Amino acid sequence: MCDEDTVNDNDQYRQNDGTLSRRQFNALTAGTALTMMLPKIANAMAVVESNVSVKTADGVADCVLIHPTAGKHAAVIIWPDILGLRTSLRLMGKRLAESGYSVLVVNPYYRAAAAPIVPDGASFQDEATRNKILPMAMALSADTTTIDAHAFVSFLDQHTSVDTERKIGTAGYCMGGPFTMITAAAIPQRIGAGASFHGARLVTDKTDSPHLMVPKMNAHFLFAIAANDDERDPDAKVVLQDSYDKAGLPAEIEVYEGALHGWCPPDSSVYNEFQAERAWSRLLALFDTALG
Repeated sequence: MCDEDTVNDNDQYRQNDGTLSRRQFNALTAGTALTMMLPKIANAMAVVESNVSVKTADGVADCVLIHPTAGKHAAVIIWPDILGLRTSLRLMGKRLAESGYSVLVVNPYYRAAAAPIVPDGASFQDEATRNKILPMAMALSADTTTIDAHAFVSFLDQHTSVDTERKIGTAGYCMGGPFTMITAAAIPQRIGAGASFHGARLVTDKTDSPHLMVPKMNAHFLFAIAANDDERDPDAKVVLQDSYDKAGLPAEIEVYEGALHGWCPPDSSVYNEFQAERAWSRLLALFDTALG
């Protein structure tokens, strides 16, 4: 998860690389600019986007559903990073839907507040944003994620845009990374693929560590690891690989050189377009192979 080390790394990155000032960065993250930051995809399908409410055992989650205008498609659940459901995650969900998937981008903080939790342009670098977000993030757990995963899968399986003959995929960013693993372990009969991008706390010394859930899964996985996350915990990738090898499950695990924690969303202060696009291509390859 994002922490003080992440803040320091990101500040150093901007200073060394001569990137945008905070004011310039915040201005750039206004909606139309974000659209320009995501490269267009070839043969994009026409899609429809709608705000939806998903009933869970703990309340009602406000989410965004985006899917092609015609036909039935494999479903994907997107777990946002620590800043939650916002414009950039909607755009990422739309891009995936344009590639032929029915995509549910969720608000993991629905128990506390409706999305967006922070306005476009907010940064985890800012103390006020951290003070607002961190208590909500720390309230989430394997138990809350399991509750939500069941509700989200049930919602998708009942939607007319979803092909229930195909497996469901899930992708997560930052704190959403371990949520993909929890989802795959909680509903192995439906989750066929998961992808974690700069995922946090994938391997811990706790009894509910995500890596200990691998034997319960039946999904192919992709782990795109930030270079600075790997520097802090170089053994995590080894433990992950060993866990998937022992379970007999395919897992692509790679440290993305030069990419810092948070590099995938286009509104991130350390957005790395080259590595984000490479990670995106691996995500599409994973879903094409594993979702049937």
